[in-house]
Amino acid sequence: MYKSSSNNNELDHLISLLGKVPGLGPRSARRAALQLIKKKDSLMKPLSSALADVAENVHPCSTCGNLDVENPCHICESTKRDRSTICVIEDVSDLWALDRAGSYRGLYHVIGGTLSALDGVGPDDLNINTLIERAADPDLKEVIIATNATVDGQTTAHYITEQLKSFDIEVTRLAHGVPIGGELDYLDDGTLTTALNSRRPF
Repeated sequence: MYKSSSNNNELDHLISLLGKVPGLGPRSARRAALQLIKKKDSLMKPLSSALADVAENVHPCSTCGNLDVENPCHICESTKRDRSTICVIEDVSDLWALDRAGSYRGLYHVIGGTLSALDGVGPDDLNINTLIERAADPDLKEVIIATNATVDGQTTAHYITEQLKSFDIEVTRLAHGVPIGGELDYLDDGTLTTALNSRRPF
């Protein structure tokens, strides 16, 4: 933990909070805090305002779990989306990664993690029941399971597949391009496009 030589509680608190951001340790947090202070008018104040706006206005979509200022989100409401497919992903960052690739124009469903007996995460802890409800839509023809290629991701994919067996829809899984142990948010656009185009029945 960062220890300041001064009695500057406000600065210490800022550094402590920045240090909790993924990817920022104590040293990086100190550097970020100093940069913010040096650029108070051009960076710190706009950032503070943006953080307040996001905290107030951005919420999970009640349909798919995406983050947006609208509910349902702009993806769920878009008339340009292919409503016959739903791509199931673990986290919003995975949704952003797939949508950035531009090769998929259907709908999404964020389940919010993976099943994990070790961590005590069961089906009721994830956004799976809403997916089952969406599967009853007569316009839905395919559910693409795009959980990460990890043990927990595979377990979750199998569970979801079992839950969807009673519906008249095709369940597919991302195929070539996604390495075992890989996570979608770290893959390049070409790899994601290949994986989507090479999907196969699960």
